[in-house]
Amino acid sequence: MKLTLKYAIAAILLAFDLATLVAARPLEDEITAYQKRDYGTAYVFLRPSIRSPWEKSPTFVSTENLDDALAAFRKDDYATAIRVFRLLAEKGNPTARFYLGFMHANGRGVPKEYSEALKWYRLAADQGFAPAQHNIGIMYANGQGVTLDHVEAVKWYRLAANQGFAKAQNELGYDYAQGRGVPKNYDEALKWYRLAADQGNVGSQSNLGIMYALGQGVPQNYVEALKWFRLAADQGNAGAQFNLGHMYENGQGVEKDYVEAAKWWQLAAEQDFTMAQLNLGTLYANGQGVPQDNVRAYFWFFLAAARGDRVAINNQNRVARQMTQVQIAEAEKLAREWKPRKMAD
Repeated sequence: MKLTLKYAIAAILLAFDLATLVAARPLEDEITAYQKRDYGTAYVFLRPSIRSPWEKSPTFVSTENLDDALAAFRKDDYATAIRVFRLLAEKGNPTARFYLGFMHANGRGVPKEYSEALKWYRLAADQGFAPAQHNIGIMYANGQGVTLDHVEAVKWYRLAANQGFAKAQNELGYDYAQGRGVPKNYDEALKWYRLAADQGNVGSQSNLGIMYALGQGVPQNYVEALKWFRLAADQGNAGAQFNLGHMYENGQGVEKDYVEAAKWWQLAAEQDFTMAQLNLGTLYANGQGVPQDNVRAYFWFFLAAARGDRVAINNQNRVARQMTQVQIAEAEKLAREWKPRKMAD
């Protein structure tokens, strides 16, 4: 029995759906870090300097107690954080206003209330605070507290992007690549992706890889695509890791190498990336790049099948026919005890 890799050809095409997820989450890396209690990362990115270029008039900004509020926020002492942020916000502090918006948008210490989040984001955004402008764009893109409006989202992304805010540049690039809220324009998409990628934005690095792999706005160039996928994959981006594995599996820009494909799919699969779990299970079932192992194959198929993937369900059933009940029980025990690896920020 030799199973077929799913998405072996469509893998890179589907990566654009991943870009949608990047654009659909407010301050994804920072908030993910916060939710996973990696407060050091969240603090560094969510706390801008008082001399930030995103603040038009720093003279009115009070920093008194801001560190106390941020410390309380990091400790999940939301009552203290809300109280101090509100005092500072009423004095015009855009960082405090941004945090109040974030806390209301995500239900941190207060009921989730998009209208209240939008109010505080707008106050900070009107002061030229790029993270707040970006998050207003996110809310319009998702219809959170407002009518879904991609044209309005693009307007807010552009305000933040023009100030050099990398996440907004990535989302603006994505909207140009997809023709969402603006006419489709690959040249503009490339411009904004490059600006963000040059700042180390992982999503934009991965998206540049997609454009080179598909020849969108540039001549198709697998070597260049590989370069950008690797930059993002080395930083832990699961979508880029999956696409890098795809390129090794197909010999695009590199020599075909199932061992390398397995390596990158393993990294993505450990982050609960369903397509990587499916393809890694297939490699184990076929003994390609890894020792043939039906228990490991069943384990990865089981995880992917739990998401309702039809190919994974079919592969799980096929490999089960070659296993003993003891082996199946072992694989299912491994799957029940498995926990995804912490995603890179």
